[in-house]
Amino acid sequence: MRTSAFTRTCARLVLPVVLTPAALLAPPPSGPAGPAAVAPVAEDAGTPAVGRAWPVGVRPRVLRGWEPPATVYGRGHRGVDLAAAPGTPVRAVAAGRVSFAGRVAGRGVVSVELDGTGDPPLRTTYEPVDASVAEGDEVTAGEPVGTVAATGFHCAAPCVHWGLLRADAYLDPLTLLPSWLLRGPPPRLLPVLGVPVPN
Repeated sequence: MRTSAFTRTCARLVLPVVLTPAALLAPPPSGPAGPAAVAPVAEDAGTPAVGRAWPVGVRPRVLRGWEPPATVYGRGHRGVDLAAAPGTPVRAVAAGRVSFAGRVAGRGVVSVELDGTGDPPLRTTYEPVDASVAEGDEVTAGEPVGTVAATGFHCAAPCVHWGLLRADAYLDPLTLLPSWLLRGPPPRLLPVLGVPVPN
């Protein structure tokens, strides 16, 4: 059977239009044949509260919280966005070793493997950051690792994205902070002047 050039051209144009959405909407392959991608969110009940400082500021405003995806490629937010103006110092939340300091997809990123958090260790990420550290540097809690970059935000307002992973599983970075750091310091009694001390 003979087909016209018009029919062959239409088939070449229609076939990709039909197959592309089907391929995009199909679930990702699973099992050993599947891609070695970043794992979905894990339960983080065992995340130790080793944080001793916020990455930026004292108690920055959380612009967008952690929203775990249901699947590896699902929608979600794999970290928290903290309000921070460009040039704001970005600090390591806990002691560790810089495992990466460079650019990813055009944004400055710093990753720190946290000391004493198991095997594999917990790893925090900060972006967009103009790094002041290099891979292999040891950092202490609260030590600056860079400053908030002037460009590369994925927020509506200037921010730093703070992430937490164990191996390839994303976790909620706020679980690193002890409750006193999340809510502020405990109340402190101050001396009252002019009142006699009881005997």
